[in-house]
Amino acid sequence: MLSDVILDLPVRAVLPTVTGALRAAGAAVLVAPPGTGKTTLAPLAVADEVTGRVVVAQPRRMAARAAAHRMATLLGERVGGRIGYAVRGERRVGPDTRVEVVTTGLLVRRLQHDPELPGVGAVLLDECHERQLDADLALAFTVDARGALRPDLWLLAMSATPPAGRFAALLDPPDRPAPVVRAEAALHPVTRVWAPPPRPVAAPGAGRVDPALLDHVAATVRRALRERDGDVLVFLPGAGEIAAVAARLADLRDDVDVLPLHGRLPAAAQDAALRLRPAGPVDDPNRPGTVAAAPSRPGTPEGARRLGTVDRRRVVLATSVAESSLTVPGVRVVVDAGLSRVARTDLARGLGALVTVPVSRAAATQRAGRAGREAPGVVYRCWSEVAHTHLAPQPEPEIATADLTGFALELAAWGTPDGSGLALPDPPPPAALTVARETLTTLGAVDPDGRITARGRAIAAAGTHPRLARALLDGAERVGADRAAEVVALLAEETLTGAGDDLTALWRRLRGNTDPAATARWRAEVRRLRAALPTGAARAGRDARTTRDGGGTAPVPRNGGGPGRIAPAGRSGDADRLPDDLAAGLLVGLAYPERLARVRRAGGSAYLMTGGTAAELTAGSALVGSAWLAVAVADRSPGAPTARVRLATPVDEATAREAGGPLLRTDREVGWSGGDVVAREVIRLGAIELVDRPLPAPDPAQLAEAALTGLRQTGLGLLTWTPDATALRRRLAFCRQALGDDWPDVSDPALLADAPAWLGPELAGARRRADLARVDVVAALRRLLDWRQAARLDELAPERLVVPSGSRIRVDYADPAAPVLAVKLQETFGWRDAPRIADGRVPVLLHLLSPAGRPVAVTADLASFWRVGYPQVRAELRGRYPRHPWPEDPTTAEPTRHATPRRR
Repeated sequence: MLSDVILDLPVRAVLPTVTGALRAAGAAVLVAPPGTGKTTLAPLAVADEVTGRVVVAQPRRMAARAAAHRMATLLGERVGGRIGYAVRGERRVGPDTRVEVVTTGLLVRRLQHDPELPGVGAVLLDECHERQLDADLALAFTVDARGALRPDLWLLAMSATPPAGRFAALLDPPDRPAPVVRAEAALHPVTRVWAPPPRPVAAPGAGRVDPALLDHVAATVRRALRERDGDVLVFLPGAGEIAAVAARLADLRDDVDVLPLHGRLPAAAQDAALRLRPAGPVDDPNRPGTVAAAPSRPGTPEGARRLGTVDRRRVVLATSVAESSLTVPGVRVVVDAGLSRVARTDLARGLGALVTVPVSRAAATQRAGRAGREAPGVVYRCWSEVAHTHLAPQPEPEIATADLTGFALELAAWGTPDGSGLALPDPPPPAALTVARETLTTLGAVDPDGRITARGRAIAAAGTHPRLARALLDGAERVGADRAAEVVALLAEETLTGAGDDLTALWRRLRGNTDPAATARWRAEVRRLRAALPTGAARAGRDARTTRDGGGTAPVPRNGGGPGRIAPAGRSGDADRLPDDLAAGLLVGLAYPERLARVRRAGGSAYLMTGGTAAELTAGSALVGSAWLAVAVADRSPGAPTARVRLATPVDEATAREAGGPLLRTDREVGWSGGDVVAREVIRLGAIELVDRPLPAPDPAQLAEAALTGLRQTGLGLLTWTPDATALRRRLAFCRQALGDDWPDVSDPALLADAPAWLGPELAGARRRADLARVDVVAALRRLLDWRQAARLDELAPERLVVPSGSRIRVDYADPAAPVLAVKLQETFGWRDAPRIADGRVPVLLHLLSPAGRPVAVTADLASFWRVGYPQVRAELRGRYPRHPWPEDPTTAEPTRHATPRRR
């Protein structure tokens, strides 16, 4: 029997209960802490009890491969016999395979292909707590298929830290949730050591991790090596931090092997970190020529020697890939930086960002458990016990933050576009699902109701992101199937990208086999994508004689365009002549048309993408100065003003137009821009203006509307306010103040709001800003008056008043509540009271001036001034101005505006 292996782990005691629960209910949840052996022993036990193959689904490829190797080793076999695995681009199974470990994404593809899963007797969903999108779909689809088509299919959800009741309810109807089986804790205790940094460090976020924290992690590793025995497993958020800490530990390499472990490494390097090596000097597995030791079967003399006599300690620097399912042998110590890296999606811009967040308590428990898998261990947590209480209990599910385009296509292909009725642990966020469905509609993958189309099924069959599948299907006809598959494989396999942001250069390196391991993964994915192409496109790829020189010598196409111009769809005869950089750019543009970008300033590194987002190349990029880019990978950190280009290739404008065809449009614009009326014809590629030329015969009504818009935006200062126009406006304001709201409102807001009425024909004839400056504002303002108001305006608010001397003095209406008449004092002799206007309602405020024109008194009560103020003024000024009259009684004196002539 498969389960008859010599491995006594805690989960073995509950395996009969697990198989009994599956036999009775068909579904169950297994909760087993780290180190109890659930990933290794549960599949073997189930395989002994069920007819058909046992499929074990793992969220990560590395974990899938490692789990299969572990089970095969326990049975003393090679992978591909009774134990096999399948991940994207690689499958090792045979006719005798009873247990097959697959990724959750691959299980989803199989369910879509045939929901009955013929030949499969049980599905085990491992590490279901991780809540990746594919894991959620695998759970939902398997439950649905089991309920509708395969009631005999056993379904087991496994994890160390799941919300067990929640998963139990999902596996079966709520009225009879699946049984939950719990294993005892690991055999070996794990001691917790709280090791916060000695000084505060910057909180994690979108930027780089605080170097002070990385210094502290490296110091904690050194402390662990001094204080404890065994190998050390260090958890860090990403490959960059792994490299940084490895550099800080470089001086230990004479005595300690410092090994990285993350998803971007070649399989051989990953395997090197997942197995012990024989005693004696051990080379770095990343150095050329290093061969990792083959695993030995436990219980053999060789295995005992290797497990007990390794004399070089190891420090394995790992990302979250080592949290679960994987056993890193020899580890007795875990150093946890307390950080995790998760994806965030900017729905408005269609860009993602990797954000560093504190680890959840569940993940911290998983990580700590790595130290106690083989013996008592210790975990050094680089945070305080108080901070631990504030951590989130579970990691944030990917469905809450990720791009849901592929997820939505899978739902549509399953026949449930909104996911209703499926056993999803969490429903998809409505906004993100709406954006995803809009994208799929644009690709032609779903109809307006969200149902999948024939094209959508072809896109889904490609087994990659819908955008990349679109590029593969449409690009094969334009650049040849071989090159389309090669570029899409490069974009789909993130572990291939490595350093550098030049996509075409990376493509050439893979072709040149400079990294055999990476090239092998790439070619495997190319073959898979090539096989997914429809027959016609595949034949086109075989017939094409594609250019392989990188684009410098490709002939000019015969379609009348410039160099590298691509024939429209249906005229692909020149596809084989397209240079590699333009071919890559076309494919990237087909996948991400909103990321086609034009340089803002010749020779610069700043770009504007067709989607409207600004983007920057990294300093020193070889792409700086490219006029156009097709951006394959870009991210924009929360709060950052621009996106950062991570991977791109130069293109020309013709290729950008071809790839972004749906974004290409011609607009006839008449509007207010740059302080004047603008009438132009603009050809745009999304947010990028390609051509801007004057509009030959713009609509006069649109021109007038643009002028009105400019007036309202800029203000009444666009009009020419002569002194007469200003005076008239003030007189009208006075009338409204003194006589009521029957008189027009001439405030700025009112005049702007009612501009079409009072500007009338002048506005209708405006073609530019200068036309507004030529408007006769006096005539325009008078249009606000009805005939009665126009007839009485000069009576109620006279422009000038006749004073006793006979002079006609202008009234100043600057303050509508108190009109002012500035007049020389001698010209008012004979007035007993100040004049009143507005039908006698408002007295005029007199500014009485000296013979030199300087104010000597301000009064609206002239009678009082003559009695009280005038004698004092007379006493002060008669000596200064002797040639001017200063009578004792000014009310009876003769008014004058002249001085007494000098005697000769």
